[in-house]
Amino acid sequence: MAAPPTPSFVESHTTTVTLKDGTRMLVRPIVPEDKNLLVEGFAQLSPQTRFRRFLGYMDKLRAPLLRYLTEIDYVDHFAWIGLNADDHGGIGVARYVRMRDDPTAAEAAIVVVDAYQRRGAGTILLQLLGASALANGITHFVGEALAENQPIRELLENLGARVYDAGAGEVGFEVDLPSNAENVKETAIYRALRAAAEGKVTQVPPESHATEDDAAKVKKHRARAPRP
Repeated sequence: MAAPPTPSFVESHTTTVTLKDGTRMLVRPIVPEDKNLLVEGFAQLSPQTRFRRFLGYMDKLRAPLLRYLTEIDYVDHFAWIGLNADDHGGIGVARYVRMRDDPTAAEAAIVVVDAYQRRGAGTILLQLLGASALANGITHFVGEALAENQPIRELLENLGARVYDAGAGEVGFEVDLPSNAENVKETAIYRALRAAAEGKVTQVPPESHATEDDAAKVKKHRARAPRP
């Protein structure tokens, strides 16, 4: 289990920004106490948004996955959470997990609650994620998508990302981060993840797609992180 963050760390990484529609979003690193917020936020995701984020069906977030998603070290595994500054309801989460076999690479993912999509929340969270990755020695982001999700695959290829067959019905993609945080918005992974998070690239989940249980998902993600 990772040590909990210090109050000074969280305070120094907390800010409030304004979304396109005027909503004030408080952004800070995720902390262990956010488990209930993630459960509440997950309940607000449409089946399609859940499917895109987890590459399969999931009815709820169970304890092992919640621990994995909130008890992090902020170096090899970093996550930013966006909250409504007025009612503290969840808006979105962006995270990266460093790859075990390549410490300069990290898998990146983002999810934005359906009600807040297309308001600019994904843009802000991804900018922060890219800056955190660069500060921790990560030079490129990688990710996975369903091979049958042709829209996101075409988007990635058109944006210049390297796309390859990852097996098990999935494709992998990789893209370099810029040398400084100010240029994160120009990267292919930034634009692709933002488009997916804001619902601009959609796909109807097939009924036949099998669901991984939480233990399998945690094991899959931990296999990517570096050993202590």
